[in-house]
Amino acid sequence: MPQSDMQTVPITPSETPKPNDSLTPPTPAQSASLSPSPNHNPSHEEHQYLRLIRSILETGEHRPDRTGTGTCSLFAPPQLRFSLSKRTTSNPTSTSSRTPVLPLLTTKRVFLRAVIAELLWFISGSTSSLPLSEAGVKIWDGNGSREYLDSVGLSHRAVGDLGPVYGFQWRHFGAEYIDAQTDYTGQGVDQIAEVVRKLKENPYDRRIILSAWNPADLKKMALPPCHMFAQFYVSFPAGDRDDGGEENEDQNEKEKRKGTLSCQLYQRSCDMGLGVPFNIASYALLTHMLAHAADLHPGTLIHTMGDATCVFGSY
Repeated sequence: MPQSDMQTVPITPSETPKPNDSLTPPTPAQSASLSPSPNHNPSHEEHQYLRLIRSILETGEHRPDRTGTGTCSLFAPPQLRFSLSKRTTSNPTSTSSRTPVLPLLTTKRVFLRAVIAELLWFISGSTSSLPLSEAGVKIWDGNGSREYLDSVGLSHRAVGDLGPVYGFQWRHFGAEYIDAQTDYTGQGVDQIAEVVRKLKENPYDRRIILSAWNPADLKKMALPPCHMFAQFYVSFPAGDRDDGGEENEDQNEKEKRKGTLSCQLYQRSCDMGLGVPFNIASYALLTHMLAHAADLHPGTLIHTMGDATCVFGSY
């Protein structure tokens, strides 16, 4: 979200924590509302997000920003961790003992259709905002407008041409960018294909990386990437990688020995109200897709932030 045919699997939103928390800067009278009430489940993963917002508002630094809105910022806050599956049975040997989970925050409305559409748009390698806009997802329209492109020195670009943004870097890293209409098939590094290949062939590799940050292309982009870097990690039960197993091994045993895929996302610029809930859902979904492609179980999404910001008036 600007600031940012696979078989489907049953993905369910996280259970609602039923919070009453305010996302606006707290007054003394409101301060208690940022703490879980007695009816809340304080261990629910969504409370990580709420606690971080409270920490930013109470201890963050007031800073100017490029939009002139005014922000409150905290640098390198504690990571957020979200489970991408949950146990649904007490029987650990059952192949159906874990159900995939998509962490959608419930205290901040998340435009799920846009999350899915944008992620598929990234994966397609597209750099034009027009296909998204035509599908009713307008989140990139502002950055692709004539007025905005002219304001950032990209007046030679057609309306909607965002330059070598996320999708281009994911699928054609290092290729020479011309425009959004050019066919880049076979050009540059297809990082998505490389991630899938490594997950399948060498899951212990420490270089299973997806990077949208390309310094050579930053000035060509309508907006530099905020969520810029992801590393994927595969773990195996007791370190036991499944290399096929015994010929007659039952499916239950094979499932137990499958690896588990986790993702650590690094986001340099984090709008806690607008972008972060969207990005959590997007990278969780991407991890599910990659796990499915590589025949792995979904594990954990770890969200590491640089400048975590509350933008006053954006909520």
